[in-house]
Amino acid sequence: MTIREEKENLQQLINKNNVKEHLSIHYETLSKDVGSHNDSQDITTLVIQDKDKNTLQNFIKLDDRKTGQKLDLTDKGIIISEKLADLAGVSVGDYLTVQISQDKDIKLKVAGISEMYMGHFIFMNETTYKNAFGEKANQNANILTLKNHSDKNVEKTASQFMKLDSVTGVVQNTSQKAQIKTIVNSLNRVMAVLIGVSILLALVVLFNLTNINVAERIRELSTIKVLGFFNKEVTLYIYRETIYLSLIGILVGFGVGFGLHQYMVDVIPPENIMFNPSLGWLIYAVPTLVVIVILTGLGIFVNQHLKKVNMLEALKSVE
Repeated sequence: MTIREEKENLQQLINKNNVKEHLSIHYETLSKDVGSHNDSQDITTLVIQDKDKNTLQNFIKLDDRKTGQKLDLTDKGIIISEKLADLAGVSVGDYLTVQISQDKDIKLKVAGISEMYMGHFIFMNETTYKNAFGEKANQNANILTLKNHSDKNVEKTASQFMKLDSVTGVVQNTSQKAQIKTIVNSLNRVMAVLIGVSILLALVVLFNLTNINVAERIRELSTIKVLGFFNKEVTLYIYRETIYLSLIGILVGFGVGFGLHQYMVDVIPPENIMFNPSLGWLIYAVPTLVVIVILTGLGIFVNQHLKKVNMLEALKSVE
């Protein structure tokens, strides 16, 4: 089979109804020693033609996670994935040194850092590539998006392309997605257990603290009730301390929890996967609501308990 026939077969498969869109690019794999153990990490490098820089967003979203701003490919430098930036310790305006072979390094200026959670990526336009590598980028690969995004269909389509002589390799993210799903599901189970235990611990601690406080100060409570305090005032007289301590605990928990979350986000995922380090308002609202519900329930219980206590008998008792 001639090279022309191979290209025609490839183009026919690309133009099939199963493929929604395709984009011709330059694909290259670079490397860099980064991370806590200074391990070599493979970096997928995609060079986009100048005429296709806006079309790329249809295939890969390049956005700044912190600002939400769309990132465009320009002659000012490269756009890298956020995990790679963290491992390499670079920010916008810095230079990232990558290896194209064992004895040759290339310095690339970072013009943007994109929100990405799987793998290490570098994106650049043709001009940036030519200035850095000293040669023109040849279009040796295609990015495809399928109409059916199921893992089964992705693997089926990948196998069809691999049967062609003109295709040397197919890169698809189903395996990485499965890896992340496994990690996240395991963490969710652990977190569910920890959350359940934490709720039970909060309930037990607050209940015992309140019971002990009431038992030790029953004569004091009886005295203020005999003096004319209403039931709610008597309950708040002793329960106010529990409320204040709980509020302090919530604030301290926010600080410690935030630090623990950042530590887990950095330590748990593999070096080619990133967890989202940002926290939504629900992360703070739900635990606060749980504590408030527990406090309210215990407050009602304590109020009913103090109503039934015989204050005169309590005053007569000998300590």
